[in-house]
Amino acid sequence: MSRTIAVVFSAAAAALAMTSAASAGCYNCYTPPPCTTCYQQQYVPPQYRTVDETVMVSPGAVVAHRTPAQYRTVMVPQTVMVAPEGVQYERIPPRYATRQRVEMVSPGYSYYAPVAQHCWSCGY
Repeated sequence: MSRTIAVVFSAAAAALAMTSAASAGCYNCYTPPPCTTCYQQQYVPPQYRTVDETVMVSPGAVVAHRTPAQYRTVMVPQTVMVAPEGVQYERIPPRYATRQRVEMVSPGYSYYAPVAQHCWSCGY
């Protein structure tokens, strides 16, 4: 007889210990012990943005072209220089292009936010 009373008493104690927000109809929430407000975990996904940046494709350059001297025959036995040899410089400007890249503005994070739960069985 005392054994059945002990079993009934331990079953009643276990049932009282298991009553919580989940058994009262509040699902998927965390209730801290001293407070009756329910907290749910909220997730903020990572934020990204597209950045346009100008990059150099090829640097500028200077190319030297040699020009040979020019000669002409003025009379049959005589050849004269008309223009001396020289150097002409060609400037090639640098080339730029726009490149897009994606960078992370803020990483994803989670936090607990208070949620006003309306549980019909517990009354809050």
